Amino acid sequence: MLASILAASLAFGASVVAQSSTVLCVAGQCLQGYSNTTLGATLSASGISTDVLLLPGQYTSSTNPQLLNELLTSSSATLSPSPGFANSTANTSVTLPLTVQLQPGIATYPKALYSGEGSYISLSQNTSTSLSNTESLALSGNVWAEVTAGNSHVILWNSIPDVSQLPAGVSGSLSLVKVESSTCSPPCSGSGVCTASGTCSCPSGFSGSSCEQCASGHYGPSCLPCPSGCTSCDDGISGSGRCLSTTVTNPPSSCNCINGQCGSNGQCSCLPGWTSASNGTQCAACATGYFLDSSGNCEICQLGCSQCADGSGDCITCKSGYTQDANDRTKCDAASQTTSGGTTCPDGSYSNGTSCEPCATECQTCTGSTSNNCVICASGTYSLNGSCVQTNSVGVCQGSSLIANNNKHECDTCGPKCTSCQIPNFNVASTTNQAQCTGCLPGYVLYQGNCIESCPSGTFLSPTDNLTCTACSSSCSTCSGSASYCLTCANSMLASNGQCVSSCPSNAFSSSGACVACHPDCATCSGSAFNQCTSCNQTLPVLTNGRCLATCSQNQYFDATSSTCQSCDSSCSSCSGSGPSNCLACSSSSQVLRGGSCVAANCSSGTNIVPGLGACLSELVLVPSSTGGSAALPSISGLSSPVSTTTRQSLSWWEILLMTLGCAFIFMAFLWCWRRRARKKRAKATAAFASAKALDQKTNWRQRLLGLFRHSPNPPPPDNEEIALWKLRAAEEAHHDRELEKLIGAYEYSRAGSSRCPSPLPSLHDRKSHGACDYDSHRLSRESLYSQVTGMPRNGPEPRQPVKSNPLTSRFSTTTIASSVCKKPNVLRRELTPRKPPPTDAEAYATSVREATDEIGSYWVTPVNTGGSRNPFRQ
Repeated sequence: MLASILAASLAFGASVVAQSSTVLCVAGQCLQGYSNTTLGATLSASGISTDVLLLPGQYTSSTNPQLLNELLTSSSATLSPSPGFANSTANTSVTLPLTVQLQPGIATYPKALYSGEGSYISLSQNTSTSLSNTESLALSGNVWAEVTAGNSHVILWNSIPDVSQLPAGVSGSLSLVKVESSTCSPPCSGSGVCTASGTCSCPSGFSGSSCEQCASGHYGPSCLPCPSGCTSCDDGISGSGRCLSTTVTNPPSSCNCINGQCGSNGQCSCLPGWTSASNGTQCAACATGYFLDSSGNCEICQLGCSQCADGSGDCITCKSGYTQDANDRTKCDAASQTTSGGTTCPDGSYSNGTSCEPCATECQTCTGSTSNNCVICASGTYSLNGSCVQTNSVGVCQGSSLIANNNKHECDTCGPKCTSCQIPNFNVASTTNQAQCTGCLPGYVLYQGNCIESCPSGTFLSPTDNLTCTACSSSCSTCSGSASYCLTCANSMLASNGQCVSSCPSNAFSSSGACVACHPDCATCSGSAFNQCTSCNQTLPVLTNGRCLATCSQNQYFDATSSTCQSCDSSCSSCSGSGPSNCLACSSSSQVLRGGSCVAANCSSGTNIVPGLGACLSELVLVPSSTGGSAALPSISGLSSPVSTTTRQSLSWWEILLMTLGCAFIFMAFLWCWRRRARKKRAKATAAFASAKALDQKTNWRQRLLGLFRHSPNPPPPDNEEIALWKLRAAEEAHHDRELEKLIGAYEYSRAGSSRCPSPLPSLHDRKSHGACDYDSHRLSRESLYSQVTGMPRNGPEPRQPVKSNPLTSRFSTTTIASSVCKKPNVLRRELTPRKPPPTDAEAYATSVREATDEIGSYWVTPVNTGGSRNPFRQ
């Protein structure tokens, strides 16, 4: 294997020595050297001397290296794709991002490593293309190809850089069978081709979403059109193609005709006895002198009757010289021939006035001397349009298509839809019911002497004249084409391909007494559908859910021994058999295929395996060694340097203007939203205040108009909400008074331990001269009781009103409380303020002191030790 690889490399190197250097690129890397690889697209630009060959991949404006980036971003860049890579004509302009990829199909190359002049094969069915001169091939994504190598069928899912490196079992000359996309779900039938769009493309004659059936008017496994001359046949993919109805040339309906034949000029020629109806339909009513019988035929009226009734044939109007028969209303009798002398002439004679003269030889009875005066024609002749004519041996009147009627002694019409008829072995005893049609109007067939629309069961339309219905053979219940081609058989036999058999062949199933062929995809089946297979043939070997498919999944192979799909070795992404030596492509991106096995790639020159090609970039380009004495490659700038990212393009003035306007717009939008939110909050608060104060009462125009002329002398009484607010305010003020009393009580004498009468100290307040409001307003602003008694200044901070512990804090300040208490009506105060508890001993003592000093006022008292004082502050 190594020797073959070395030989291939040497041959490849020898083939490129005489060539000039080329540059092959993938996204991110370019390599300079000698190469015969033609796969991809050549990128060039004016002003840049170096052209590069782009291998499959995507290229953008930031793709490295610098040389490739300059070519891609050049305004004059053009692309010259190789076969299979062209989306349009060559030398197309470049639009970024640029995707270089093979169109759905397969590209073949005569040399290994995608070298030489390539050819492209699109998605197709049953191409049967020889690949004997192909040494490498490339497949597009989501595409598989079926190839044959000897007697084995192999499914290829990946590109093959060197066919000689395939497994040993896939040796010999390859032949391409079909190329399909793998995107169709459900998969196409064996006749369809899956396209890149995920839909099945059907050959001519096939239909269905999976091309699983024949179009109308087509039959058989190949969906052939029905035979010529047939308007319908036994069609369908399991049909035999036998003609069910033939094509009718110039049927009566084509010229608005019923009982006649259409001519080339579009005119209808009516059968004898027929004429146009009153509605304009041609040959739809019986002509004068004819009546419509029970079979639908226009019969001629009896002799001497010019008009008779349909159905019964009773004469309505007799001809001149005739009278209606008394016994048979269908007849009109001729007047008897009498001479002037009153003598009645016998039959066969007529009266010339004075005597009786014999009739002409053509007449049996007559009214004159010529044959045109015959009432009843002589034996062997029959009346036709006033003349007596003879018949041939089959009873056809001379010069017409009418048949002789011995009962009426005249020429009568044939049966319905008959264009011609005859009476075999005609004689004077023959009757018209013995007449047999020999010709029919177009669209009718002949059966037992009558013209009918189709052949009955047990007969078939003779292919010799396409007119006569012929009986089938005794072994057939029904047949077609010939008496022995059975469609159904007698004696409980089964019809198979026209023969009667006891059991159906393996590729057919029994249905309604006949063997119906399986779908062409199936080897055996339980029904005619393509998903009713029970076993598969070699071309579609994989049986899955009743379907016969061409391939397993990509990482599986078909095991012919077990007729099942088996998993490939873990080193293979696709394979032709079990084990690591039957790989068709490698699952690792660092391995390449060598003789059916996946080995390490060991790419040189810092390259990697090109995605989708299965070969290193260094394998596709021969880089001469610097120590080999060969000529050095020409220097190309930017071949390995990355794209510079330090340069920044300055913004244009209009870009700056747009950015500024955008920022200003965003700021104004934010400011507008903030102000709108603030206005909503302010309006909500205003509405709440107006609702609390009853200011949001709206009046209509009538109330406002009456308000201009009506004066209310007294203000309206307060509503319930206002009274509730007053009560709440009074309750809060009462609570505040109790808290204030508690604070004052903290500075007065305590009852505990007192042993003497109230001290003669002067009073602290002049309660008699001051009202309650004055007492409360400056009580806390004076010096403390202790300072007044001892004469010592206060050491601590001035007392302040304590913070209330009640969670229902007042909405009114201390000043408001004081003023409101003074100004409030006494009645309301008495109602809302609870009764004070009785004073303590300390409070009583303090009160007595204040009363004693009311007239004196405040002064300093020098303390004197009296001993045993009962003052609670001295104990």
